[in-house]
Amino acid sequence: MDPILIVVAVALAVFVFFQFRSSRKRAKETAARQAAILPGVEIMTNYGLYGTILSIDEDTNVALIETTPGTVLKIHRQTILKPVEDETTEVSDDAEVEETPITELNQDNAIVAGEPEFGERIDPDEKKPVRKSTKKVGE
Repeated sequence: MDPILIVVAVALAVFVFFQFRSSRKRAKETAARQAAILPGVEIMTNYGLYGTILSIDEDTNVALIETTPGTVLKIHRQTILKPVEDETTEVSDDAEVEETPITELNQDNAIVAGEPEFGERIDPDEKKPVRKSTKKVGE
């Protein structure tokens, strides 16, 4: 047999193996995520909407979620992206916490006090730079 043909067949077999392996891994992750989606769980949808699941109808793939108290939305079950996980980080007593200085904000537009506004010149006496002409005298 031709050695190039053997190398191509082995490369193809390795490629197919990794494709099946990754698809099984994704299927397991999806099944685990779907098993965690039950009534009472806070979720995030594909379009960034957060809410709590009130009920799920398996036959029609419709879920009722409550986004704010009294606001119930009817969505397709496949638009549920994932359950929301608490992203709280615990700080140990030994860890040093850096304190950032508190800056005072203007009450009008929440710009840090003392900072120039957009387009404002820092030094009002400073003149605008003069553009030099590229034309020669007499042209």
